Amino acid sequence: MLSIKQLTYFLAVAEELHFGRAAERLDIAQPPLSRQIKQLETDIGAILFNRGRSAITLTQAGERLLERSKSILTQLEDTHLEVRRLGQGAEGRLRIGFVGSATYGILPNIIKSYRANYPQVNLSLIPMNNAGLHRALVSRELDIAFARPALKDSEFVTRPLIEEPLIAAVPDTHPLDSGKKLDLSSLGEPNLILYPEFPRPSYADVVLDFCEQQGINTSRRVWTMDLQTALSLVAIGEGICIVPKSVGTSQRNGLRYHQIEPVLGHTSLSVNYRLDEQGLHIQNFIRIAQSVSRKMP
Repeated sequence: MLSIKQLTYFLAVAEELHFGRAAERLDIAQPPLSRQIKQLETDIGAILFNRGRSAITLTQAGERLLERSKSILTQLEDTHLEVRRLGQGAEGRLRIGFVGSATYGILPNIIKSYRANYPQVNLSLIPMNNAGLHRALVSRELDIAFARPALKDSEFVTRPLIEEPLIAAVPDTHPLDSGKKLDLSSLGEPNLILYPEFPRPSYADVVLDFCEQQGINTSRRVWTMDLQTALSLVAIGEGICIVPKSVGTSQRNGLRYHQIEPVLGHTSLSVNYRLDEQGLHIQNFIRIAQSVSRKMP
């Protein structure tokens, strides 16, 4: 088995075609270099150099080894650089899962900032509900998860990012004037559109708990699986939906958003990752996510 040291010594002699100059280049004495080359020829079972009185030349075996040595050592150097950049978090990939409401406001800003700082890292962005995020982190199918509410697991690290009030998405045919605050108790028995339906508990249960605390009637429930479908149902007049305030930053035909008075409650978005994950890719991403969140109004 050839060693890197042997290939390095051989390459120096093969390129210089002079043991003295090769020894100077390697910063070693000539006799040890000569012994190393002789041992290499013995190990490999082939004469690599024609040794004349005034010059040395490569044999056919030596020419082939020179060709392969350059390729091998170049690949090793490239591998060293790639592995070092991966270790520094400058290259590689991150698999990021997120709840749908995270795409309003902070998540796009975090992704833009991370890409600006680490353009060579590939990002896979995967929408999931909280239950899916939890399973994927446990099975290491995800590196990072943006969850609402936070994922509860002793094996996870959770970093809160933003806390925001809940607001109401209502059909644009609702009689309340735009910009007015909505008193949920004045609605009687509205259709309350909730998501996700399965698995539970979920964000829907956060909304139901807040409503119960204020005595809001939630007997007429319309269940769906995700935020986008819930908003579509609001737009066609199927009911109202309680959403994080950031969702209201994006206008949508057929519905409008109202602040709730009295305040129903608050919801927080968190970024989560495994406790045993110490890679620089994740640490760099979390650092940027927290920096962006601190700048959010």
